[in-house]
Amino acid sequence: MFIMASNPSKSPWIRMMVPIFIVVVIVGIWYMKNQPTESEIDSNQSQLSAGVADSNSDFSLLVTKEIDMEKLKSYGIPIIIDFGADSCIPCKEMAPVLKELNEELQGKAIIRFVDVWKFPDLAKGYPISVIPTQVFIDAKGKPYTPEDPNTLPLKKYNAKTTNEHVFTTHEGGMTKEQLLAVLKEMGVE
Repeated sequence: MFIMASNPSKSPWIRMMVPIFIVVVIVGIWYMKNQPTESEIDSNQSQLSAGVADSNSDFSLLVTKEIDMEKLKSYGIPIIIDFGADSCIPCKEMAPVLKELNEELQGKAIIRFVDVWKFPDLAKGYPISVIPTQVFIDAKGKPYTPEDPNTLPLKKYNAKTTNEHVFTTHEGGMTKEQLLAVLKEMGVE
């Protein structure tokens, strides 16, 4: 009968590797559970793009290329650009509202959505520090100025050199009623 003695030099390594392995497994499981499923991503994407005939149209909801702000302003109607992401919870809540408003207000307002995680270059030049953030442009092509600034927590941005008002934004989710109220003030009937 043979009895094998354990090698004491390997024992500390094994004792260190087991907890490390367990931590790696736990972190991996947590990461996998917190990732959106393919069906959630597809569902949210379809909510945003359903009903849009031409993804390159100035009136389509989903922005995947450049934002030609001068061309959008030339239509002479209010513009709302929502900067968000498919997997951000407030953005997911706004997705059906944006889709609905985009469809209902075709020709009366331009409602656009930019996924800043998929297309980060499209957010360059805009004051985006959190998502979702909405940028408001009135029918005259100027940054929206609310009649009552206390109605919504809006931020006004001025150019450093000229102090000209260049952007009006709202950070966080907005309801359909809030968006419609802003659009009404900007001239949408």
